[in-house]
Amino acid sequence: MKKSVKFSFSFLLIAILMFSLAACNSNDNAKTKKLEKVRIAEVTRSIFYAPQYVALAKGFFKEEGLDVTLTTTPGGDKTMTALISGGADVALVGSETSIYVYAQGANDPVINFAQLTQTDGTFLVARDKTDNFSWDLLKGKTFLGQRKGGMPQMVGEFVLKKHGIDPHQDLNLIQNIDFANIANAFASGTGEFVQLFEPTASIFEKEGKGHIVASFGKESGHVPYTCFMAKESFMKKNNATIEKFTRAVYKAQQWVESHSAEEIAKAVETYFPDTDPEIMKTVVERYKSQGSFATDPILDGEEWSNLKNIMNEAGELPKDVDYKTLVNTDFAEKVMKK
Repeated sequence: MKKSVKFSFSFLLIAILMFSLAACNSNDNAKTKKLEKVRIAEVTRSIFYAPQYVALAKGFFKEEGLDVTLTTTPGGDKTMTALISGGADVALVGSETSIYVYAQGANDPVINFAQLTQTDGTFLVARDKTDNFSWDLLKGKTFLGQRKGGMPQMVGEFVLKKHGIDPHQDLNLIQNIDFANIANAFASGTGEFVQLFEPTASIFEKEGKGHIVASFGKESGHVPYTCFMAKESFMKKNNATIEKFTRAVYKAQQWVESHSAEEIAKAVETYFPDTDPEIMKTVVERYKSQGSFATDPILDGEEWSNLKNIMNEAGELPKDVDYKTLVNTDFAEKVMKK
């Protein structure tokens, strides 16, 4: 009888140990489950892309099983080169670049699948403070514009024409300065007006180097200014990955929409270690108030038409490309239904 009880107790003890080990192994496997790697090439590091950094900082990509790495590749040409050459899986860049690539006869076109920003992100900064600004004040003045062929430059010219200003006849337009040096050129005394991104525009205003007098984003309307895109071949082979990626982006867009500028700035501060937190808050509020952050990842047909119109006005539309040719909203529509 004692042997039987002893045997039963030993068997029970072994069973408990085996169960505990199995549970531990199960937990360890869950913890060590490999995340799928996705490489993003972003055209620049900007608070304008706040929802992307929220998706990273809040772990929305990881929730979808994705290990996302982010590399800044300054300039649309460099970003597209990284994507097409296989140096990146996904690019965050202006949609005009997908049109340029397609017009060059690419066998593997680049497809826009999730929109991040839906307005231009630049502001008109005047050297002198102006209480009653009107666009006519630019006539006869020197205006530091953006790089020719890029969305900021095309939007800039589009807005000037909208206000009856011929950018090549009515003012002294400078477009031969590198993007990284435009702000420095203005700070050094070149020009009466300049087209700047944030946070530079707000920093200049705070330091008294210039004054924000108008928003190109408000003036130009909705456009697919910055979108996530990938090669068609990659999307076909990695449908599930693109869906997970888009879902994480949508979560971030909804989070940004429902939180304050201060909370958003706090969430993304690690991506801008050298930027004053108060400036960040101001910039986020400015972009948020003018609707620059898309609240969902869908790039619609009207926005695509507006993009082509702006490119055409600037003489930069190489080919009239149909909306469905370079835009895929299937993933965005799917994640928004769940």
